[in-house]
Amino acid sequence: MEPGNHTHFPEFILLGLSEEAELQPLLFGLFLSMYLVTFTGNLLIILAITTDSHLHTPMYFFLSNLSFTDICFTSTDVPKMLMNIQMQNKVITYEDCITQMYFFTLFGGLDNFLLTVMAYDRFVAICHPLHYMVIMNPRFCGLLLLASWVLTLLDSLLQCLMVLRLSFCTEVEISHFFCELNQVVQLACSDTFLNNLVIYVATGLLGVIPLTGILFSYTKIVSSILKIASAEGKYKAFSTCGTHLAMVSLFYGTLLGVYLSSAATQNTMSSAIASVMYAVVTPMLNPFIYSLRNKDIKQALGKLCSCKLFST
Repeated sequence: MEPGNHTHFPEFILLGLSEEAELQPLLFGLFLSMYLVTFTGNLLIILAITTDSHLHTPMYFFLSNLSFTDICFTSTDVPKMLMNIQMQNKVITYEDCITQMYFFTLFGGLDNFLLTVMAYDRFVAICHPLHYMVIMNPRFCGLLLLASWVLTLLDSLLQCLMVLRLSFCTEVEISHFFCELNQVVQLACSDTFLNNLVIYVATGLLGVIPLTGILFSYTKIVSSILKIASAEGKYKAFSTCGTHLAMVSLFYGTLLGVYLSSAATQNTMSSAIASVMYAVVTPMLNPFIYSLRNKDIKQALGKLCSCKLFST
């Protein structure tokens, strides 16, 4: 290509989930509904935990942060997608694409770390119940949250700085509904070896290690539960971590499913559709999983709703 056909500041075209005009109103209504449910559900979880003093414990402290992260995670891509459908304009500027990529990587990674921290919390609660409040003290919980933020901030910053060094053609089409890191890197006109290397190393360190920590925690949890003599005791112990285990399975199951299927088919549009599962559906389902399976959350939500009714 001629040098004049390259620029560091192109405009990207988000092709979305479908280019068929008759499907756009349906997609708009579907994703608007899912976004509103995600936002409302997670906000109610945060309000319930904040207003109920009985829920001011480490487990619910991390859950409220997870709900906040899920709101931000979904807000990085769905509003832009809705605006593009409504305005019938698929263009996203270079600056907006980098910004979207940064926050999507940040809150996606933060989701990952919070699930890991919550697994450790359940490990301490079940395997070391007598020392739980000593180990999971407010200072230590704050440090765990701070470490999660710092690591994901650094990772997001590094990934975006690596993208900034790339050159792109003047108009780049992305077969996705948001600026997904891997696809943006693959569309660059310059050499991407270092970018791919950083992505693989970061995925290994910030993806595999937390997942290994979760698996280790649940191996110890299951081992401790099996040592409990009574069936009632086993059920009570398992119920304290069953909800978190469902969230972990949903998050990693959809994430691994997306990348394994995309690696097998090499179909970018199929990958974009599959990405809806972890980028939109999972944050939407998390509040339902916790509120339906957790008695304390249901009671707190009931108190919150009754207070709102009486105040009006």
